[in-house]
Amino acid sequence: MTLQGYQLACTRGDRQLFSDINLEIQAGEALCLTGANGSGKTSLLRLLCGLAIPHVGEVCWNGRDIRTSREEFQRDLIYCGHASGVKDDLRAWENVAIGSRLAGNWCTKEEAYRALDQVGLGNVADLPAGALSQGQRKRVALTRLCLQPLPKLLILDEPSTALDQYAIHLLCEILDRHLALGGIAVYTTHQKLALKPRRLHLLDLNQAAPC
Repeated sequence: MTLQGYQLACTRGDRQLFSDINLEIQAGEALCLTGANGSGKTSLLRLLCGLAIPHVGEVCWNGRDIRTSREEFQRDLIYCGHASGVKDDLRAWENVAIGSRLAGNWCTKEEAYRALDQVGLGNVADLPAGALSQGQRKRVALTRLCLQPLPKLLILDEPSTALDQYAIHLLCEILDRHLALGGIAVYTTHQKLALKPRRLHLLDLNQAAPC
């Protein structure tokens, strides 16, 4: 299981955000993207999950271009964007269940309740998301990571934003279990996550070169 990027370049208008990005992430490994605001972190994540097309280069999953194996790739992927994507008028458990179903994975009310309980939100499962704090809404979005089976590739944009220390610790536990089972995690962050992958790749987009 491998996520690869070859000679990736991205432009926004007439500005080039980055170029010549090459990466190869194997099973059990993680890629941490850092860089200043506007350096292209979210843009690179969108390229890696197929939501945008690179100006130059290609992204491959298990040796196949994701543009020609989209259905297979999407089955193996969870993408959590910077915005929570939580609907205010839906209850917390409904956000979890419906979000999972839209991603192609059936989720019952009971499964949604159990997943919310794992992230410490069992007591607010029946509340509308609009009544929750920003941190609670972020945890509702990340509850997808507690549903089984978990796809092999997790791409997360600032997953720790708005989370307290308890929730960050819980997030790290979830990601470490995923990595220990041979999954792959790619994430952006402004603060260090204490993960224990087989190998941690670092890419600083301020310099647009892996280290």
